Amino acid sequence: MAKIKKTIKRIKVDADLCNGCRMCEVMCSSYHSSPKYSMVNPARARIQIIRDPLKDIWLPVFAGEYTPSECNGRIIYNIDHKTYEECAFCRAACPSRERFIEPDSGLPLGCDMCQDDPSLERPVCVEWCIRDVLTYEETVVEVEEEDIKRDELKTGLRALSDKFGFNELMDAVARMSRSNEF
Repeated sequence: MAKIKKTIKRIKVDADLCNGCRMCEVMCSSYHSSPKYSMVNPARARIQIIRDPLKDIWLPVFAGEYTPSECNGRIIYNIDHKTYEECAFCRAACPSRERFIEPDSGLPLGCDMCQDDPSLERPVCVEWCIRDVLTYEETVVEVEEEDIKRDELKTGLRALSDKFGFNELMDAVARMSRSNEF
């Protein structure tokens, strides 16, 4: 099996440096507005500042994957050796809260690392973070080619299942296999 190089992109957060200026929220929502930079609405940002002014906590959290059901198990977070019992730090968009949900359509928002058209070298939240709370990191790893194809297949099947339903997807595969459409 051939090995290929895959780039893993991520945003790292240094929680101790954030002062809650919210520039990341402003620039993210502006970049993702249509047309670009035409409006600012932090509710549409793919990154949001979670704050607790009494404890002087300001923590940027960027949107992760959508989950169709709320989770009851992930309620304890350990950040900088402190324990928090709340879902505010969770990156998932889920039905139990309004965070990372597009206000008008109700669709979940996800961080795309500002890779839509035109693609940016670094996400805007990282570019505009004046205290270097957010840093962008790319790591190149070698993976088996088959692993990439399996991940793509799993992602595609999950998207089709979410859109049309699992039973409808399975019926379509069965019809295609009976009529030799593969």
